[in-house]
Amino acid sequence: MSGTMDGAAYERLLAHHLPATFPALSVCVIHGGETVWQDARGWIDPDDKSWPITVESLFDLASVTKLIVETSFLVLVDAGAIALESRLVDVIPEFGHVNPREIRGGQDPHTRVLLPAEPQYLDSQVDPTDVTFKHLLTHSSGLPPWRSVYLLAGDSPPSPPTHLAQYDEERWRRGLKSMVDFPFAGSVGEAVRYTDIGIMLLGESVARLHGGRLDTAVGDLVLKPLGLDSFIYNPMLNGVPRERIAPTELDNHWRKRRAWGEVHDENACGLGGIAGHAGLFATARDVARFGQAWLAGDQRLAIGADLRQLATSRQVSGQFRLGLGWMLKAESDSSAGDLYSANSYGHTGFTGTSLWIDPDRELVSAVLTNRVYHGRADEGIHAFRRAMHDLIVESIDSR
Repeated sequence: MSGTMDGAAYERLLAHHLPATFPALSVCVIHGGETVWQDARGWIDPDDKSWPITVESLFDLASVTKLIVETSFLVLVDAGAIALESRLVDVIPEFGHVNPREIRGGQDPHTRVLLPAEPQYLDSQVDPTDVTFKHLLTHSSGLPPWRSVYLLAGDSPPSPPTHLAQYDEERWRRGLKSMVDFPFAGSVGEAVRYTDIGIMLLGESVARLHGGRLDTAVGDLVLKPLGLDSFIYNPMLNGVPRERIAPTELDNHWRKRRAWGEVHDENACGLGGIAGHAGLFATARDVARFGQAWLAGDQRLAIGADLRQLATSRQVSGQFRLGLGWMLKAESDSSAGDLYSANSYGHTGFTGTSLWIDPDRELVSAVLTNRVYHGRADEGIHAFRRAMHDLIVESIDSR
């Protein structure tokens, strides 16, 4: 550990959660533009304690991936290539081919049971051409939160990743063919339904607008300009040694192997590993540097001040507090803890990752874990996040 933090309190927190909640952890905190704390704990293989986690270890970011893809889209907006109020069908015209679209509900991501439509939507239909990119960014498109696209993208799971394997673009094309025709779960613009499907379609839009694959687009639009070299899709396929990558869940349902060097999320994996909602791996240092670019309005991040302000301000009413892609701190029981300011914004990932930014304190914290190594139940990750973020603020405020 480096920097000025409450080391004793940190050790007590880790004693409670490492390895019980997660076997690996990497943290980076930036305050006032300076890195004040970095730490890495645990093991790549916790069973035989092979390969200790270092600050160079890569973690599966899960939904923190969304921030990079959404930021790439906002760069395109700032450049005039597209507008927030542009329609999805303006970029993906096949999204409008089945019109009108039925409302049937979604699918439970854990049981994979198809869900019925909510009672108020009985016999209702939706015009898919009404969906705008702002709807996608604010999760108010009415699209289903989740569908098992990975089962529609290929007859069997992809082979275990090696540096000799190739990206399977056909899987993405087959999955996309299904996604553009899915029934909706609600009316367009009516309510927030946090949806991976919507951000997967946003990722496809970024790729088409940029004129290539999504990984190339986010690299050219965000990662390369900011010098964030550790961010990568499909790390094993791209030559990153397995001992640098924190493993995640033992997938007994579909892959019949532990996800290690490949994305944990089934839909991202089944679509070739490159998607808008999940798939990126990175170090905590680079995740924090990405957050710092937003906080400081880094000119290399080609998004003007007005659009940045819009993205980090509340854009939808109701229970959820969302900007454009960014989650805003909840009024109670936030994963950012109790002490981050009310103006804080960030995002979490299902694998146990998070990025939170407190503009009032000029504070950025990236906390990466692989908590799904033990399975998908919460088992302490929310409590750890809250305690960790409170500890960070207490240490910063006491400097």
